[in-house]
Amino acid sequence: MPLVTLKEVLQPALAQGYAVAGMVTLGWEDMRAFVAAAEAENSPLILQAGPSCREHTPLPILGKMFRHLAENASVPIVAHLDHGYTFEDCQKALDAGFTSLMFDGSRKPLTQNIEETARVAELAHAAGISCEGEIGFVGYDGGETSNGTDPKEAAKFALRSNVDAMAISVGNVHLQQRQSGGLDEQRIAEIDAATNVPLVIHGGSGVPADQRRKLVKTTSICKFNIGTELRQAFGTALRQAVNCDPNRFDRIQILKETHDPTVAAARMVLRTMKG
Repeated sequence: MPLVTLKEVLQPALAQGYAVAGMVTLGWEDMRAFVAAAEAENSPLILQAGPSCREHTPLPILGKMFRHLAENASVPIVAHLDHGYTFEDCQKALDAGFTSLMFDGSRKPLTQNIEETARVAELAHAAGISCEGEIGFVGYDGGETSNGTDPKEAAKFALRSNVDAMAISVGNVHLQQRQSGGLDEQRIAEIDAATNVPLVIHGGSGVPADQRRKLVKTTSICKFNIGTELRQAFGTALRQAVNCDPNRFDRIQILKETHDPTVAAARMVLRTMKG
């Protein structure tokens, strides 16, 4: 089926109490496995191209890859730019056929973040696609420290930026290799009470599966970005495929062996989105 927008998958999720996985892709092998998993679970899926993916593969190529997968899939697929840091990043993704733009102004002062995000939202909506923004900085495991989302600032951001989804910082951290003690549910409740926009959790790999299930049923969180736990599954399978026979050199033969384990890991993620 054709690519769909972020709004088209998140609004039903918000209304019906489930979430949609934003799966962070790095290449053809993992994005293909993610779509296979989504079809097996009969779940919509957001394929995400983040900065490291875009550094490796140009946006126009990624757009064609996402579109090809969507057109041959039995479930709705979103082509999502993850962490676009400039208006130009977002324009390039739009030109490449993406159906959702995430502008990340979370390191900037509130007023500047609102103004720049609103400009991207206007760009997206004029083209008939969606925009995600971020208020409160989500840090990195072993790197930059998070700056938690202030509920009052979140209310201003949601109202003035005109985004279709809002990423928040509530104890989540990018690149966590193990599930942590969980998110700040009190802060989530305060943000939820102050806004009416679908909420997004970046760094979802660090959120315990049971808490994911709970939050999708009880809050406006309806998108979890999942990258690290899927990369771990892919990397483990790849390492095993390489190490099992040191004389093998055909990359296609080796990469084929990553497919089933990555599909299995992605299916487990998708089940946590159903609440």
